[in-house]
Amino acid sequence: MAKISKKRKQVLGKVDQSKVYNLADASKIVKDITTTKFDASVDLSIRLGVDPRKANQMVRGVVTLPHGTGKTKKVLVLCTPDKEAEAKEAGADYVGLDEYIQKIEQGWTDIDVVITMPSVMGKVGKLGKILGPRNLMPNPKTGTVTTDIAKAVNEVKAGKIDFKVDKQGSIHASIGKVSFDATKIADNAHELLHTIIKLKPSSAKGTYLKSVYLSSTMSPSVQIDTKTLS
Repeated sequence: MAKISKKRKQVLGKVDQSKVYNLADASKIVKDITTTKFDASVDLSIRLGVDPRKANQMVRGVVTLPHGTGKTKKVLVLCTPDKEAEAKEAGADYVGLDEYIQKIEQGWTDIDVVITMPSVMGKVGKLGKILGPRNLMPNPKTGTVTTDIAKAVNEVKAGKIDFKVDKQGSIHASIGKVSFDATKIADNAHELLHTIIKLKPSSAKGTYLKSVYLSSTMSPSVQIDTKTLS
């Protein structure tokens, strides 16, 4: 049996894993139990009472976190020449079309978000096999296929994230950094959770929010009292 280090024992002593906490307390605890030397991400893991195999129980959406994610996202805009200046002014990191399509086909995916226009989806669509598995494929439902390029870029840079329930009925999302104060972590978590609550499928029966856990990179998880979220 592996030995638990002294530091790990101290961390585990600061959280009662048999208890559930409200968001405010959980946010403070996660900051307190994070011992990484780098600025760790803060993550939410939400288990839902849905069957994602059924189309009418798929939970997917977007949310703009009030305090951003703490990450600088690299944005690629695939657009026609008349939209290039708009994309660059909005802060896109890479702007173009055919040259970037070719680059992606050759294996380049050093980006976090791809935004494009409806008129060029015929060209972009062939990248689905590369971008799809990496969750980079533009989608009208997440606002990444649009004619308002500037708005889409601004939203991503401001902290917009998209989420989708996985095959196990869970949603995992990064909602900030440990360097955020506890109030900002709680605010971001609250925004995501209430967006998910609003998206509850009418066909989902029984308990919708089965469990919610807050954690940081390499920290123990802290269970959130779902009764405080309704």
